[in-house]
Amino acid sequence: MSASPEAVDLSSQRALSEWLPGRLAAEEPRILVIGDLMLDGWWSGTIERLCREAPAPVVDIQVRESVPGGAANTAMNLAALGARVSVAGIIGTDDAGVDLRNQLVAAGIDVRHLQTHTDMVTTTKTRISSGGQVMLRLDDSARTVPADALAALAASVRAAVERQDAVLVCDYGNGVLAGPVHDGLVAALGSREGVARRPLVVVDSHDPRPWAPLHPDLVTPNAQETARLLDRRLPDGQERVDAVGAHAEALLAATGARAVVVTLDRDGTVLLTSDGVRHRTWARPAAEKQASGAGDTFVAALTLGRSAGLPLTASLDLAQSAADVVVHQPGTSVCSTEQLGRYLRAFADTALGADELERQLDVHRAQGQRIVLTNGCFDVLHSGHTRYLNQAKQLGDILVVALNSDDSVRRLKGAGRPINAVGDRAAVVAALSCVDYVTVFDTPTAGPLIRQLRPEVYAKGGDYTPEMLAETPAVEEYGGRVAILDYVAERSTTAVVNRIRDGEGAASAI
Repeated sequence: MSASPEAVDLSSQRALSEWLPGRLAAEEPRILVIGDLMLDGWWSGTIERLCREAPAPVVDIQVRESVPGGAANTAMNLAALGARVSVAGIIGTDDAGVDLRNQLVAAGIDVRHLQTHTDMVTTTKTRISSGGQVMLRLDDSARTVPADALAALAASVRAAVERQDAVLVCDYGNGVLAGPVHDGLVAALGSREGVARRPLVVVDSHDPRPWAPLHPDLVTPNAQETARLLDRRLPDGQERVDAVGAHAEALLAATGARAVVVTLDRDGTVLLTSDGVRHRTWARPAAEKQASGAGDTFVAALTLGRSAGLPLTASLDLAQSAADVVVHQPGTSVCSTEQLGRYLRAFADTALGADELERQLDVHRAQGQRIVLTNGCFDVLHSGHTRYLNQAKQLGDILVVALNSDDSVRRLKGAGRPINAVGDRAAVVAALSCVDYVTVFDTPTAGPLIRQLRPEVYAKGGDYTPEMLAETPAVEEYGGRVAILDYVAERSTTAVVNRIRDGEGAASAI
C-alpha cells in the first residue's frame, strides 16, 4: 500500500506522481525573484493586403493581450505553482509599468521591493502575429537605469532576502542588477560560511560569470550562454550533450556554482554537479513559435522543487514536465499546480500492449531511430533507477521500459511485493522524460517480448553479464546488441523498502 502524499518525505521522493505538485504547493516556500521584469504584448490579427509604402503585410489587429514577461513571468509561474512570491526590480511609471504591477498584485505576489521611477522605461516585448505565426517583435527598454533607482533597490536587498527559502536572480542584461544591486546581493548572500540559514540561491542569467562570487546553488545557462562560457561552438544533438558534459569542471569553475543545469531546448537539459552527478532530461517539444517563456517556467519549477526539499534530480524532472506543459500553450503562459498534476496524471494509463507498441516502434524505425528496451520491476523508484534509465536512453533514440506484472513481481520478490501496483509503477516510470514507452509483460523472462519488438539494443544493469541473462539468446537471434550499464551498488529497492519499514530516514538526496 502506498503512503499518503502528506506522509511522504520529499527529500527521498524520486517519482513524479500526480499528487506531487499539490504537495509542493502545500509547502508554500517563500521565494524572492529579483531581476529584469518585463511586459510581454501579444497582438494578433488578420492579413489581407500589403501596404502601399513597401512590400510589407498589413496586420489588422483584433486582439491585444499583455502578460508579465522575463523575471515577472518567472514570478507568475512560481505563484501559480503555490509558492509565496516576492519580486524586486525596477519598472517605470508608464502605462506598461502600471499594467505589470497590477497583474503581479492580482496574482498575489508581494511587490513591496519593486521600485518604480518616473525616468525608467518599463521593458516591453510586443509580438505581432497572424494565423498563429509571429510576424514581428517590437522591443522597448531603458537605455540606462536611473542611478537613484539602482540605489533604492540596492538599499532594499538585505530586507528582501531575509526569511526567504530561495532567492532567484533573473539577469537578462538590462542593467537592473548592475553595480550596487549586484554588490548588495553578493554581500547579503555570497558567503555560505557563518550564515545560520542561507536560502537556496538560483541564478538564471545571460552571463552567469559576474554572479560567481554569489556561490549559487544552481545556475541555468542555455545552449548559447553555455557556448559563450566555454568560448566554443557547441555541436548539435547528442554530441552537444556530450560536449557539455565533457566541460563540467570548466562550467562549474566559471559560474562558481554547486550545480549547473544546461538547458538545451529540444534536447532537454543536462545537470552537472561538483561531486560528479550527471542527470539528463528529454523534452517533449512543440513548435518553436509556441515556446515563449518556457525557460522561465523551467527555472520556476526547478526552484520550487528544491526549496521545498525535493531531490535535485527529481526537481529537474519536475521542471522539464512544467516546461513541456507551457510549450503546448500559445504566447507567454504559466504552468499551474493543477495543470502540472493533470499532465502527470496523463501518464497513469500510458502502458501499451505489445501489439500496439510494435506498430509504434515500426514508425520510429521508418524514421531511422534506434530502439532501446530494458525491463524490470521498478517498484519503488530511487536514484539507481533514474540514473540507469538515463544511461539506457543514451544508447539510442527511443527508450521502452517493460515492467514485470504484479504476479510476476510476486513470483520474483515474494508475497510482500510489489509495494506499488503495476498501474502506479507504469505512471511514475512513464513520467520520466527519458522514457518514451512503457509496456507490461507477465512471462518468466522478457524473451518473448524482445522477439516481438526486436529492439536494436537490450539494456540491463551492471550486476549482470550478457551470459547471465536469459534474454541474451532472444536478442542475438535477430542481431541485436546487449548493453550492460553501470550498477549502483548502494542503491536498491529492497534497501529502500527496508528503510521505510524500519522507519529510517535518508541522510541526504541528490
